[in-house]
Amino acid sequence: MLTVDRRIILASNSPRRRELLSGLGLEYTVDTQNTFVESLEPGVEPHRVPEDMSRGKSHGFHRALESGELLITADTVVIVGNEVLGKPHSREEAVEMLRKLSGRSHEVVTAVTLRDSVHEKTFSVSTEVVFDVLPDENIEYYVDNFRPYDKAGAYAIQEWIGYTGISAIRGSYYNVMGLPVNRLWKELGDFLG
Repeated sequence: MLTVDRRIILASNSPRRRELLSGLGLEYTVDTQNTFVESLEPGVEPHRVPEDMSRGKSHGFHRALESGELLITADTVVIVGNEVLGKPHSREEAVEMLRKLSGRSHEVVTAVTLRDSVHEKTFSVSTEVVFDVLPDENIEYYVDNFRPYDKAGAYAIQEWIGYTGISAIRGSYYNVMGLPVNRLWKELGDFLG
């Protein structure tokens, strides 16, 4: 069993990440004050994007970490072909993202950074997700009723579009939700060990 002798701080606004971290039975606080500005830099290899973002969020934390504190940050992206899909900014962008994913396989990559006052570790997990062909009426219904503007790739696997549109998944389901808890548990053990 993992023994945590640090005060864990989750620096995330994501209710899904909070739910998943709570599922591990860990006590933590949430502090989302941050100076990091999320932006995709052109030319960056797609699989590096979430790691760079997660590290940026960690280093952009609004204050220095005290001894005995452990900060957790994360970032999730969807990669289709060689294109990184972040969070959509509009209805049109959400619809377009889902059209790109329709009838195709894509990767969901979540990077997590663990940092205390001395050490830092960033890791990432990739999951393959396959969508059936999504009729435009289904895409528009989902976007209009579930408003997936806070979700990478404009969808949540645990919502209607996931139930009706995803035909296969290879890898961690929880990674697609935004936090690869199986790997996080192992990495926490190593980090705290």
